[in-house]
Amino acid sequence: MSAPNLTREAARQRAAIVSVENYRIDLDLTNGADAPGVERFASTTVVTFTATEGESTFIDLVAPNLVSANLNGVDLDVSGFDEAVGLSLDNLAAHNTLEVVAECAYSNTGEGLHRFVDPADGAVYLYSQFETADAKRMFACFDQPDLKATYTVTVTAPSDWQVISNGARDSEPAADAPGNPGALVHRFATTELMSTYLVALIAGPYAVWQDEYVDEYGTIPLGLYCRASLGEFMDAERLFTETKQGFGFYHRVFGVPYAFGKYDQLFVPEFNAGAMENAGAVTFLEDYVFRSRVTRYLYERRAETILHEMAHMWFGDLVTMQWWDDLWLNESFATFASVLSQVEATEYTNAWTTFANVEKSWAYRQDQLPSTHPIAADIPDLAAVEVNFDGITYAKGASVLKQLVAYVGLEPFLKGLREYFAEHRFSNATFDDLLGSLERASGRDLSGWGAQWLKTTGINVMRPEFEVDAEGRFTSFAVLQEGASPGAGETRVHRMKVGVYSDVDGQLVRSHVVELDIEGERTEVPELIGISRGALVLLNDDDLTYASVRLDPESLATATSRVADIADPMPRTLIWSAAWEMTRQAEMSARDFVRLVSAGIGAETEVGVVQRVLLQAVAALESYADPRWARDTGWPKFSARLFELAGEAEAGSDHQLAFVNALLAGVTNDNQQPLLQALLDGDSPADHGLTGLVIDDELRWRLVKALAAHGTIGLEIIDAEADRDNTAAGARHAEAARAARPSAEVKAAAWDRAFDDDSIANVTVRSIVEGLVRPGQDQLLAPFTSRYFDSVAALWERRTSEVAQTVVVGLYPSWDVSEEGLAKADLFLADDHPPALARLVIEGRDGVARALRARALDSSGR
Repeated sequence: MSAPNLTREAARQRAAIVSVENYRIDLDLTNGADAPGVERFASTTVVTFTATEGESTFIDLVAPNLVSANLNGVDLDVSGFDEAVGLSLDNLAAHNTLEVVAECAYSNTGEGLHRFVDPADGAVYLYSQFETADAKRMFACFDQPDLKATYTVTVTAPSDWQVISNGARDSEPAADAPGNPGALVHRFATTELMSTYLVALIAGPYAVWQDEYVDEYGTIPLGLYCRASLGEFMDAERLFTETKQGFGFYHRVFGVPYAFGKYDQLFVPEFNAGAMENAGAVTFLEDYVFRSRVTRYLYERRAETILHEMAHMWFGDLVTMQWWDDLWLNESFATFASVLSQVEATEYTNAWTTFANVEKSWAYRQDQLPSTHPIAADIPDLAAVEVNFDGITYAKGASVLKQLVAYVGLEPFLKGLREYFAEHRFSNATFDDLLGSLERASGRDLSGWGAQWLKTTGINVMRPEFEVDAEGRFTSFAVLQEGASPGAGETRVHRMKVGVYSDVDGQLVRSHVVELDIEGERTEVPELIGISRGALVLLNDDDLTYASVRLDPESLATATSRVADIADPMPRTLIWSAAWEMTRQAEMSARDFVRLVSAGIGAETEVGVVQRVLLQAVAALESYADPRWARDTGWPKFSARLFELAGEAEAGSDHQLAFVNALLAGVTNDNQQPLLQALLDGDSPADHGLTGLVIDDELRWRLVKALAAHGTIGLEIIDAEADRDNTAAGARHAEAARAARPSAEVKAAAWDRAFDDDSIANVTVRSIVEGLVRPGQDQLLAPFTSRYFDSVAALWERRTSEVAQTVVVGLYPSWDVSEEGLAKADLFLADDHPPALARLVIEGRDGVARALRARALDSSGR
């Protein structure tokens, strides 16, 4: 785990003593000549700060060698330095200067300063990743968000490298590195005030594209970067267009100009997350540089990520949380703002439909776990933060903000934001500060709203209750609200629409809608009295609130038989969501859900919805269906249907690609193996009924992994494919394919590597995990249930947070859907374990318990 595990109380105490002015950071990334360093790099930091005179505190550093430290001209004894507790600073002056010289280590876990060697050309690439508290892995610092400072960075690097930091380059790189001929020294302008976790350094022979954004606030220089070997795939024009659309929207609605000068976006290798909002130097997962054809949905999701990180430039970077308790506010706001900007400023005008289908599904799943927590969670220390980048922090929080906007109105909401940004610019703030601004702008008392939505847990289930007369008109209508679960069972105030859908020329279209506040266990809806009940009644139409909606029996029958006839994508998405939630809650059998998907998904126009629902159907077959039915009937029929849908789809369309990808991610049939082998061997897809399909690099790997998982191909073909695609992506896919082979020996070897080989990069571990747990291989994995519980505690203690979470979550024995599997989890949890580890195991256990309930329903035939 991160060292030291700073507590909130220790951070408060340190902030009461120290106020930081500037960090002057000098790094040498060479081997002493004009070539990259290998294991370590030189880091010299000069910190100027004020303090309460005579007090003591500590500064953070994680480094294999602390060379020296000097405080106010006095050398400190560093012989007993322990990175777990930091470097003690005693008898502070009112104004202090501290110099720390260290040898820091490169990482391969995506934490600190990550080092990567490109297999395509041997080039070395570096990038930093510091959230939540890993800046101390690159330079000595007071590593907490409320001790903001300015940063002056100097970097010595090989002469063929690009070097990027938060600040603009202060001058052209100079060949004046002492004793290091050939290397260049890069000097950067001093930054604005920032938190340590937002500092960035990216270095290597990156390819670069440049542009600028100009409006009434001035000019923002724009940069795009990726590895040289990926440069041919960079779609710079589209990315610059979406970046400019984002700046135009945020400048207009926030009323405060972007504050960090230039704006670089860097697509970096082996990144653990989607992106990171480093001020002026945002890093992204390089998979967003698409080297093969992807669907429009992935372009939409990439745009959401771009706009999410850009929103952080205001909410998170300009105004920063006091402590990690308000992490949710950073991420929820950026998620909400990114979707709003997509709808208002880009081509992705149906982004709220995607939000309802993707983010809401994530939130509902997270909020049904026994480990669910309030949106405004209690974060006592850094270890608690690491496991809180979850569906509550991002998606539920954004859903609740969306409802708040429906409650107070968009313009009052934006007016409150403008006041908040102006008042707290370059400083730290809390949710209470934001709430005060929103109350003043809207004229509403929002304290009750905050208490019921941010301090509670769980989901309210909503059901319609009504009666109709002989002509089918409502004589009564009420919305029933169940208490939030899991949690204390509160009901909440929900802003909601009730939609009535009628048959018009074979299409189901909305014929009537009522918008109202739902409060308490029962809310009457008198506006519907006398209105025809139509063919379908839909609660939470337009997805204004955060609730799990149920359909009345007649509406459910209509939805399951005629989902393709619903004209508008949003209500279709809400129907898919309702059916999936009922399946997860064991209220609809898994086989009925799979039948619904098989029958209706071909007519779904939104390809993002198609991809998400197909993933849910795969999960239903793998986890929630009776295993015997799934093996003998469910998988064979579903795989055959996916191939049929791919053949029926428009040639070369996104839908065709989505159906093929879903087929290859699941359990393919015996009779499909010759076809898949032929496609891999170079047959034209048109010869097999798949006109327009292009077998590019990524699709070839999907074929390889599907064939390997079935046992159709072996190691020789996988290795040959890896030699053909000698890239970072190819290496990851090959790892997954090797681990996917259906052999006990293969699984054991892959398990040992994932659990025991600490030298493997985190993204490689993810690939091994992907192959290990392919659908349809539960029996092969049965022996590993006990091994997991015997080994996972030691792994958690040994590895850093990112890698540990990859294994703990990815290899939880979800294949062991049995009472015995639950009992082993309970035995493990009966011992004393770190709270973060226990939480992840509790979540895995809940998934198995849920699968047991769903399988019982599916097996019953009800």
